[in-house]
Amino acid sequence: MAKTTILGVLLRKRIETAEKFQEILSKNGCIIKTRIGIHQASEKVCSPDGVILLDVIGSEPDIQALENDIKSLEGAEVQKMSFSL
Repeated sequence: MAKTTILGVLLRKRIETAEKFQEILSKNGCIIKTRIGIHQASEKVCSPDGVILLDVIGSEPDIQALENDIKSLEGAEVQKMSFSL
């Protein structure tokens, strides 16, 4: 049975945390299938917060390690969805 896991990340102060967050994603790049970033943006506004969706694969310990790395960032919140296909 196949499994799909999505990590939803709320990243507050994304400008200040972007470099460290990118390091975490690069370190765990082999288990990230898809990454989608969402934040409020217009010609006059660029939100300091953002939501990132990560479609991840791999063992549960690897996924948990990624989740823990993200949670170590100040202002980061992670929610997980898992689906058995």
